Amino acid sequence: MGVLGAATLSPFRLSAAAAKAGDKLPDLTKFGLEGTLPATAGKVVHLDFWASWCVPCKESFPVLEALHKEYGPKGYVLIGISMDEEKAEMDRFLKQNKVTFPIVRDAKEKAAFSLRPPGMPTSYFVAPDGVIHSVHPKFEGESTRKTYVGIIEELLAKLK
Repeated sequence: MGVLGAATLSPFRLSAAAAKAGDKLPDLTKFGLEGTLPATAGKVVHLDFWASWCVPCKESFPVLEALHKEYGPKGYVLIGISMDEEKAEMDRFLKQNKVTFPIVRDAKEKAAFSLRPPGMPTSYFVAPDGVIHSVHPKFEGESTRKTYVGIIEELLAKLK
């Protein structure tokens, strides 16, 4: 169950504050994420925490893939961060839900502990200066897609 399950009840874990708008995004390379992180400096970054057992996560993947294809060439970087405890579960999910955006796995839950996503899925949008613009728990179909598009376009405008 991990950081978002029973383990969150420990006093140590409760002492960490959740990342919020206005906070600097921590250096992702320090979390020991499994997989290859793309270059993010000076780009609009979208971190999406997800898990194979999460139904809304599965529903979000076609939308995320479309955003990646449309905005990736314009300076938008989407990184899916799997919270699956077992790599095999993540791999099985990705075989059924193919995407071309980078996927990494937070097997040691260090990124999740640092950012404290409130649930699955949770998206973090980061401005080109490395500051978190907004945090969006849940995925609710078209309304979420529209929200994401608005944020992406607003942040991409800062690249010009």
